[in-house]
Amino acid sequence: MLRYYRATPTVFRPYRTFPWRSYSDPVSPWLRKQSQGDVHPTHTRQAVGFLKRYAKWCFVAFSGIGVTLLSGAAATHLWIENVEFAAESEEHCVEWEWDVEAERWGQSKDGGTDPSLGFMARFGIRSAWLEHHWTSPGTLKQGRPASNRVTSLDDAAPVERRLETTRHFLDDVLDIALSKESAGLILPQTVTDIIIRRADISERMGTKAGLTDARYDLQRVWTRLYAKGPLASRVALKLGDLNFRLGDANNALAWWARCIQIVSPSAESSTAPLIPVIPSTPPSSPSAQRTLASALVSLSAYYATSGQLRQAQAVEESALDLLRSIRFPNSTSPPSPPQTLHALYILHRSSLISTHLAEVLYASKDPPSHSMKWLSQAAQSSEQVALALAGLPMSHPKAPGSKVPHPPSSDAPLLPEYSKSISMKKPAKSLLRDARRSAAEIWGLLGMLHENKGDAKSLQTSLDCYERALGWAGVATNGVRGGVKTGEGILETEWKALWGNYSRVREVVRSKPDGGEY
Repeated sequence: MLRYYRATPTVFRPYRTFPWRSYSDPVSPWLRKQSQGDVHPTHTRQAVGFLKRYAKWCFVAFSGIGVTLLSGAAATHLWIENVEFAAESEEHCVEWEWDVEAERWGQSKDGGTDPSLGFMARFGIRSAWLEHHWTSPGTLKQGRPASNRVTSLDDAAPVERRLETTRHFLDDVLDIALSKESAGLILPQTVTDIIIRRADISERMGTKAGLTDARYDLQRVWTRLYAKGPLASRVALKLGDLNFRLGDANNALAWWARCIQIVSPSAESSTAPLIPVIPSTPPSSPSAQRTLASALVSLSAYYATSGQLRQAQAVEESALDLLRSIRFPNSTSPPSPPQTLHALYILHRSSLISTHLAEVLYASKDPPSHSMKWLSQAAQSSEQVALALAGLPMSHPKAPGSKVPHPPSSDAPLLPEYSKSISMKKPAKSLLRDARRSAAEIWGLLGMLHENKGDAKSLQTSLDCYERALGWAGVATNGVRGGVKTGEGILETEWKALWGNYSRVREVVRSKPDGGEY
């Protein structure tokens, strides 16, 4: 017999395999645990951990930056010590005594700063050199005379911050060096070098207080010398120039007389004359020849600017004869760069004296043709110096047949044999700057003399001279109508004067018929 079973309806439960969850408490167990007091301690630990990691990374970053800066500073000082302060080893530089006139910053004989100075003083010397040579001039600041030097000039004048900082470094170094010298721990030559460098920095400031400080330092150097030798002659020359710039003519003449007596080959008396006496023969030493040439330029400028025209003419003619009598060794091989630089140095000093002579003759009412002859020779000499140092031809490639060709380049760099030399780099750079400057000045004077004639041909020549003067002053020929670009050592006022003369004569030439009068 069959039994009847009533089927029970089956209920579909899609989540049957999962445990039933009570929704009476909507908060999850994790949140319930957190709500029992663990929330705030966890946040605090996370914040502390974040700060620790941040501090760690900041320490690593700043340590890396510090190590990089220290490594760069150490590498810079090592470069200065081993390269910039290296001793001269080139044979021809030593032969022509360019190493004698090299700028010294307390180096030892083997190069590098003097080890007896100690770490801090050596670091200060390298820092002073770095500030002077590798730092931009910077802003001007009110410079005051140093407290350890007596001066009657209590007015403050603006000076370059770079020079002021360099002198502060040298002041600190000198204090250390003097204390070591008094204890017998350092050579006197090291202290002398530092004082000379500080005097040079003070002179470059250009103020009366700076010139007075420089004179005071060089007088201290003179008392440490024995009035003989190349260093004594250069110190006497510099003291004469400083006294001349400060308006003390009598002392200037006395120092120039001492300088000429030291380098003169026929000097026998130990008493220096009060008035300079030009020797009849040049000295044999190349360094003495250069010092004598510079002293003759200073003496010529003094007589020419003080109104003593006859005395100036006599000195200048004697000086030119003396410099022309300098002979160089005959050799079949081409001259070495040190010998060439020496010859160019003497030639440029002759050019300056010829310019002074031309101005004296013009002021003495001599015919203008005499002055023009000396100026033409001086211009040719100055241009020859500038072009030889830059390795450029004497005539412009685009105007080879012109009597007054434009300069090939007014800002061409030095030849590598000079720019890479330890001893010749600075004097060659200064000579190139002075030669360009004197060439611009001489062509400007020639332009004025031709302009004074008034005829059309002379006016055209005058225009060419002014244009060439602008070229040497730093304005290229194709840039005369464009922007202003003054060369190194050319003041803005000087360029404006040249440009004014050029513009005036150009307008006259354009509007003037041929053969007319000015």
